[in-house]
Amino acid sequence: MLAYIIRRIAAAVLLLLVVSAITFAIFFVLPALAGETTDQLAAQYVGKNPSAEAIAAVKQNLGFDQPLYVQYGRFLKGLVSGAEYQFGPDPVTCNVPCFGYSFKNHVEVWPEISSRIPVTFSLAIGAAFIWLLSGVATGVVSALRPRSFFDRASMGIALAGVSAPIFFTGLLVQWLFHYKWVVFDNIEYVEFTEDPFAWAGHLMLAWISLAFLYSALYARLTRAGMLETMSEDYIRTARAKGLDEKKVVVRHGLRAALTPIITIFGMDLGLLLGGALITEQVFSLKGIGAYAVQAIGENDLPKVLGVTLVAAFFIVICNLLVDLLYAAVDPRVRLS
Repeated sequence: MLAYIIRRIAAAVLLLLVVSAITFAIFFVLPALAGETTDQLAAQYVGKNPSAEAIAAVKQNLGFDQPLYVQYGRFLKGLVSGAEYQFGPDPVTCNVPCFGYSFKNHVEVWPEISSRIPVTFSLAIGAAFIWLLSGVATGVVSALRPRSFFDRASMGIALAGVSAPIFFTGLLVQWLFHYKWVVFDNIEYVEFTEDPFAWAGHLMLAWISLAFLYSALYARLTRAGMLETMSEDYIRTARAKGLDEKKVVVRHGLRAALTPIITIFGMDLGLLLGGALITEQVFSLKGIGAYAVQAIGENDLPKVLGVTLVAAFFIVICNLLVDLLYAAVDPRVRLS
């Protein structure tokens, strides 16, 4: 088991390096291949109507006129040891981890992203708990009672949930439970440490809207997996031996059906931790997704690059956790 964990952690670290190299290439290599000059690339860092002196200063500070491997080395060095830029008499310091420095707004990227991580994290974790619990439970009950009224009704609702976009369900629940019936009188982020009940109450509509989309998919996947698993020979054997039906369903049926659920859950959670763009926009939450939209609108390259790296980090880490959960659910995976 320890060797399996070490291999997976080493693979995750290698994958993060590959992702950083690909991200760097997308933002710095591909524009050059498309014909963009170093002056044009540097101009994106200094705002509108940049002067020739400002462009030259950015080129020198960021090393755009140096070989690509030198630029990538400086990029990695900034992540682990910080960076310093010289503009005028006073140097500008980008502290560890340096995900970039916005020369348009004169702020470091990482502090801005880190201040928004709790918002996105709260949104993703709360919604994930709801959709995982409701989706898996609905799928199990539907599989145990196929073609029943509950099965047909729940799968019909699941189909509607998969079909309805989040910007529709988000606005609908706001209109119903915030404006028409004032069940939730406030929709804003509150720190969990300040007031846990207000934290949950203010995010509940966003959680429900986001969970409705995902729980529908998880219910259908769980139902399909359980229907296939419960018809296997070892399930009939367990029942023939007199094993309790709850143990048959949970230990044998559900455990085998959870493998694809774990896979997609890791991907979905990783993507949401990297920023739930539409949900944050609909509910006016200042998370990573809203920050990414703002950065793209301002054409602020360091901010976009920082968000991309943070999102990639969450996806890689969540996939690492999925690999470790595989080993706990299915012992055969440890030998692979």
